[in-house]
Amino acid sequence: MIAPIRSVVPWRLRTRTLSLGARTLVMGVVNITPDSFSDGGLFLDPGAAIAHALKLIDEGADLIDLGAESTRPGSHAGGAPDSPSSPPVSAEEEQARLLPVLKGILSARPEAIVSVDTYKAATARAALEAGAEIVNDVSGFAWDAKLADVCAEFQAGVVLMHTRGRPHEWRAQPQLEPDALLATVREGLAASLAAAAASGIPAEAIVLDPGYGFGKRFEENYALLARQVELLALGRPLLAGVSRKSFLNRTISALHGRDASVEDLETASLAAMTAAILQGASIVRMHSVRPAVEAARIADAILAASSSE
Repeated sequence: MIAPIRSVVPWRLRTRTLSLGARTLVMGVVNITPDSFSDGGLFLDPGAAIAHALKLIDEGADLIDLGAESTRPGSHAGGAPDSPSSPPVSAEEEQARLLPVLKGILSARPEAIVSVDTYKAATARAALEAGAEIVNDVSGFAWDAKLADVCAEFQAGVVLMHTRGRPHEWRAQPQLEPDALLATVREGLAASLAAAAASGIPAEAIVLDPGYGFGKRFEENYALLARQVELLALGRPLLAGVSRKSFLNRTISALHGRDASVEDLETASLAAMTAAILQGASIVRMHSVRPAVEAARIADAILAASSSE
């Protein structure tokens, strides 16, 4: 018998515990922003965002991830490392966008599990007080020194992503060979785990995200995806966010000889998502939920068959 790639482990959230690894969980994305790379402006209105989140839940989303600041390549999210400049979205503006949507979702579906995509401690605190279960930090506790303590205080579930540099630096990152890339991601995630432990966050509250597109050059994302399973050696389950990413856009645009539309990227997103599951991801973060749920079931069946041989 082949040993299963994924272990079944608990993920401790703020008020409940989820089982990860028995089947893939689908996290539906709701961007409450005017400038996100694939759906900016579509859900900036709170009513539209709430309706979209409820639709994703009805389509089978296990979790909803709310983001109110774009971290697209070239943005100044996180601020400049050697500058007093602030990110373009203040904590106050981020909360003004996010909190009405969070409260609206939980009012309509009190059982919903909502994650907030933020690196700001103040926003995380406000969202956890309003009922969020998870903080999804693209910086892996690197951009706000107070965030880990807030997550520990509320006993929140956390997703810690690897990000290489900050968005305005990504296009200038040097190319890395696959071994160096994997080492960089592994070391960055290990540092995030150490920061979490130092703040008193238990390991069972943590999921790790390799950070596809976050400071990785186009081809590097494929090398990372092909060897993602190696990151399970860090001892925590993995979340993969490959939906509509620019490395997929580059490949599909070359195929068609034109810039790919959002619709053009749906099949590519499902292909990359399936590869991520077969490489050990327990959670996938997707914009289009219904096809993701269906594709995930097929990938899960393949994993189950391979582990029973």
